[in-house]
Amino acid sequence: MDTVSSMDDGQRYQAVTSKDTRFDGVFITAVTSTGIYCRPSCPAITPKRANVRFYKSAAAAQEAGFRACKRCRPDASPGSPEWNLRADVTGRAMRLIADGAVDRDGISGLANALGYEQRQVRRLLTSELGAGPLALARARRAQTARTLIETTGLPMGDIAFAAGFSSIRQFNATITEVFASSPSELRAKRSPDAAAPPGVIRLRLPFRPPLDGGRLLRYLAARAIGGVEDVTGGTYTRTILLPNGSGILSLTPRSSHVDCELTLDDLRDVGAAAERCRRLLDLDADPAAISGFFGPDPVIGPLARACPGRRSPGHVDGDEVAVRALLGQQVSVAAARTLGARLVAEYGKPLSSPVGSLTHLFPSASTLAAADPGSLPMPASRGRALVGLATALASGDVCLHPGADREETEARLLALPGIGPWTASYIRMRALSDPDVYLPTDAGVIRALRSLGADPDPDLARARPWRSYAVHHLWATLEAS
Repeated sequence: MDTVSSMDDGQRYQAVTSKDTRFDGVFITAVTSTGIYCRPSCPAITPKRANVRFYKSAAAAQEAGFRACKRCRPDASPGSPEWNLRADVTGRAMRLIADGAVDRDGISGLANALGYEQRQVRRLLTSELGAGPLALARARRAQTARTLIETTGLPMGDIAFAAGFSSIRQFNATITEVFASSPSELRAKRSPDAAAPPGVIRLRLPFRPPLDGGRLLRYLAARAIGGVEDVTGGTYTRTILLPNGSGILSLTPRSSHVDCELTLDDLRDVGAAAERCRRLLDLDADPAAISGFFGPDPVIGPLARACPGRRSPGHVDGDEVAVRALLGQQVSVAAARTLGARLVAEYGKPLSSPVGSLTHLFPSASTLAAADPGSLPMPASRGRALVGLATALASGDVCLHPGADREETEARLLALPGIGPWTASYIRMRALSDPDVYLPTDAGVIRALRSLGADPDPDLARARPWRSYAVHHLWATLEAS
C-alpha cells in the first residue's frame, strides 16, 4: 500500500471509489457539498471528484471546518501505518501526540522530548499535516471523550476532565463541532449493552486485516512474567504503569477488532492506555503491504503468504522491555521469564487489590537503580549491568518514549556496560516499535534460516524497511502451533 507521502490525489480518489478499507486511517476524505469528513471506505455514495478534498489527519479536516461523518465514524479508524515507519521528527511527534504528550506536558514538553524548539515543531507539523500540535491533540481529546461517553456512565464533567479538556464549555463545544452531536446526544445513541461494569472501560481497537491473533497471544504467553502478565482462554491481561497511575488491561483479538477492557486508577490515562495497547499488538500496521513486499523473496515470501497477518509486537512500557531484554541475554526465553518473575516478586510494587494472577507492577527503573547489584537474582556482572541500565533510564540519559530518536537511543544503549548489539536492537524493535530491526546473531534467527535452507545473513538488506517482520516470520517457524 502506498503511504500518505507517496500517494497523489488521483490514487486517493480511486481508493475512495473502491471503498478500500486498507486506507482507513491513512488519509481523510472531506466533502465540500456536505461539510463532513469520512474514512476512504465510507459506504455513502461516492461524491463527485470536484467536491472532494483530502487531508492527512482528522485534525486538519477539523481545522478546515469539516465535521466527522456519523455513518463511517472516521475517528474510530486504525492509525496510519506511516508513523511507525518514519523515524523523522514528524513521525516521532505523531507517536508522542498519540500517547498524550501534549495533553500532559504541553507543546513545550513535546518540543523538549523531540529536541527541537516549539516554533520548529509547529512549523513542521502544520506544513506537512495541515494542523499543528494543539489541533492534533484536540482531535485526540475528542476521540477519547467520545469513547468515555459511549462506554461508561460517568458524568459529563468527569469525562471532560479525563479526556483533557480544561472546561465543560470547551468539552461541549468541541464534541458538538467535531461530531455534529452534543455529548448527551452521543450517549443517548449508544446500544443498551455498550456500557461496561462500574470501573471498567470497554473499547474496540480497530486494525487492518488480517491479524494473526493466535500467534500474538502465543508470543506473549511464552514471555509472560508471573504476577504481571497472564494469557488465558484467548485473552492477554497485564498490569500497567501509566503517566497518572496504574491499571490493568485485557486484550482479546477478534476477527475485525480487538476487545479491550481497561481498569484505571486515573481516567486521564484512557488515551495513553489505548495507544499503548495498539503498539503492543502492532495494530496500526498494514499487513497487506508488508506481505506483498515480501512476496518475491525466496525465503520470507512463502512465510508471508502462509501468514499474511503477522505482526511485530511492541510493548506498553519501554523501560520494562529494556530490563527484560537484558535479562534475556544468552539465556532461553523460559529462563528469562523465570528471572523476570523473581525480580517482580522482590522489587515490583504490589497491587492494592490483586486481580486473579495479577499481583504486581513491573519494577520501575528508579527502584532497580537503587538496588544492590549483588542482591539481584542473577550473576553479579549482569546485576551491575541491570543497575547501570536502570540508572540511565531513571535519569533520562536513555529515553524509551514513543518519540525517542531510534539511532541516538541505540547508540546510548550500546555505550552502557553489559549492553551489546542484540540487546540494543531488541529494545529498539519492541520498545520503540521500529519496523526495520534485524538480529543477525540471534540463535532463533540463525536456526530458522538454516532450517529453511538459507545461509545466515549479516543484514538481510533485501527485507528493508520491514526486517522486524522478517524476524518474526523466522521466529514463528520454530514455534509450536
